[in-house]
Amino acid sequence: MESVSKMCHNTMTTTNLSAGGELALDPLVTCKLCLCEYSFDRMTTLQQCDCSFCTMCMKQYVELMIREGCGSPVTCPDMACSKLGVLQDAEITCLVPADLLQLYQKLKCDREVHLDPFRTWCPESQCQAVCQVEASDSDRPVQVNCPSCHTQFCSVCKAGWHPGQTCQESLPITASNVEDSGIPISSDTDAPIKQCPVCHVFIERNEGCAQMMCKNCKHTFCWYCLQNLDNDIFLRHYDKGPCRNKLGHSRASVIWNRTQVVGILVGLGLIVLVTSPLLLLASPCIICCACKSCRVKRKHHRPPSP
Repeated sequence: MESVSKMCHNTMTTTNLSAGGELALDPLVTCKLCLCEYSFDRMTTLQQCDCSFCTMCMKQYVELMIREGCGSPVTCPDMACSKLGVLQDAEITCLVPADLLQLYQKLKCDREVHLDPFRTWCPESQCQAVCQVEASDSDRPVQVNCPSCHTQFCSVCKAGWHPGQTCQESLPITASNVEDSGIPISSDTDAPIKQCPVCHVFIERNEGCAQMMCKNCKHTFCWYCLQNLDNDIFLRHYDKGPCRNKLGHSRASVIWNRTQVVGILVGLGLIVLVTSPLLLLASPCIICCACKSCRVKRKHHRPPSP
């Protein structure tokens, strides 16, 4: 309750008396998202990492993360955050309306079930209950009993329980099977639903290019062969091999994308080359001005001689 009240309170800007008896406003804080200055009462400080942002930017950021399906967990919007802070549930409650809070709680529950090897969803579309999965040796399929609708299904392919048969024998991977019986698992390159190679969350591809990014762990990979593309900024993966020319974009658009990346890198390099000599030349003047200001401050603070 203490953290909730800390996040939700809104007070007027306070004023303090300076040493000379004049009114002094509270210092302004710069928001790292919009780069505007606000008084402290209009800022939101995250409990886990102590990063501060204006409350308006934080509301827009959290709402966007939840609407895009990336709302569990909601991480600190500062990409350079050293503590990799995560917003607490009490903080999110104060930043979003009730409908988005309900969606966030659903996303959080979905993620917890997906990452838990001992829980899974019932494949029946009218049920969607959370079922317990018993531990097995060598990750073999086990029978799962739904406590709500009493459906018996396989823990791996989510089809009806098939003792003595493999998952491929009991349920071939087709488009109709995907719609009717839940989530199939297959190494087929054209399967409509696959798992993220890192966090194993299920992903469905309806359209778009073959370069996929998991919304859960932000891992980038190729849809066809699941190869890691996190460091392939030029998308060279689609120039050769079994995925050649299967990106889903024209050759001209790929070349234009690479030209933009090269232009950005060259521009940053030129900025560094141009500014480095200027900073070296200006450093004596900066040091001199700093020393002069220090001498002036010491002179003003020196007690008067008797």
